[in-house]
Amino acid sequence: MRAPSTESLVLTFEDARRVAERHASQVPPGASETLDLLLSAGRVLAETIVADRDIPPFPRSTRDGYAVLASDLARLPAKLKVIGEIKAGPLPGGVLPTLNPGETFSIMTGAPAPQGADAVVMVEYTSQQDGVVEFTKGVAPGENIVAQGAEAQRCDLLVDSGALLNEAAIALAASVGKSKVKVFVRPRVAILTTGDEIVAIDAQPGPAQIRNSNTYSLAVQVQEAGGDPVLLPIAPDEPRRLRQLIEEGLGSDLLLMTGGVSMGRYDLVEQVLAELQAEFFFTGARIQPGKPVVFGRCQCGSGRPARSGASAPGSSRASHKYFFGLPGNPVSTMVTFELFARSMLEALAGMRPRPLAFLHARLKSEIRVKTGLTRFLPAILSGEYEQSHVELVPWQGSGDIAARARSNCFIVIPPDREHILAGEWVAVMLR
Repeated sequence: MRAPSTESLVLTFEDARRVAERHASQVPPGASETLDLLLSAGRVLAETIVADRDIPPFPRSTRDGYAVLASDLARLPAKLKVIGEIKAGPLPGGVLPTLNPGETFSIMTGAPAPQGADAVVMVEYTSQQDGVVEFTKGVAPGENIVAQGAEAQRCDLLVDSGALLNEAAIALAASVGKSKVKVFVRPRVAILTTGDEIVAIDAQPGPAQIRNSNTYSLAVQVQEAGGDPVLLPIAPDEPRRLRQLIEEGLGSDLLLMTGGVSMGRYDLVEQVLAELQAEFFFTGARIQPGKPVVFGRCQCGSGRPARSGASAPGSSRASHKYFFGLPGNPVSTMVTFELFARSMLEALAGMRPRPLAFLHARLKSEIRVKTGLTRFLPAILSGEYEQSHVELVPWQGSGDIAARARSNCFIVIPPDREHILAGEWVAVMLR
């Protein structure tokens, strides 16, 4: 028995993407654990981070210069008496000094402005002699000063649950004294490569065999998306052993399979999944590379137990497990993971949904393709600023790993475009 493979389950790229995103949005939050701040980098926040005080906690100078009342500089040149210096760091006596009309304080970048001051004049527009400063440029109220609480006020939300803890989020957590943070446990993602032609990377392949590169490319993509890869043995083109390994893979939070999803005699993955009563959401997408991609779920156990020291908000993982059957050609595997599987994995990792990111660049050389498929073709983006341009990498199809390694993006060609001229703007996907 084969899985349903009618045309109704072969979707356009946009529809297939929407299906994957919709199911990803329904994934419940997983378990959490508490880590030291630096160890949490790259993880997904499982709590909120709020301001413990105003940011900045005082009116902060953004320039080296002189704190003034802007009205004192209405007529230029103006001269004001220097009555002190304020530098960044502890204040003498812990109290901000007061600025009166006709006076100025020398002030450093990052230092608190004195009470009464409403602007800072950059030192470049001043000259000082005998305790008097002459100003040759006026300022508007608020110039070169960040008001207290302008960036955030006490108890304001700084980083929400579901955010990826990048360098900026880590800096915000540090700025409010969070030495430890609660993060979501990384989901376990089983990776199963299928096919009698596949051998281990440390084996000597026969004349018609290839080494198992897909498991390793997927493992890297899984780690980058916030998961822990679980590498399963290579599955042969034999239904019984394939079923055993698929069932083992469904014990993880997500199962990724490569190969065995086309229409060949020995492409058995959909057949075995159908025997396991899998529900299929699509069995193909009108894209190149990666048309035979499969997405669905199986009913099974409730998932792994929480790790030691971890706590699970709400219920455990749902009783169904999602799977993707990715085409076996290496570039197809990489592309379909990015287009469809990444959103599910990020959701399992606790991350808020993120759309695919595209930019536009001018095409360096013309492209001719057949219509009917949305194409994601390896390319090189170069140039700088608004002068960026992009061109295809010469390649021999979706098995050409070397071409993908030479590329740094994909040119995205809509299904209704057959001929794109040099100089036209084209969509580019950076992953």
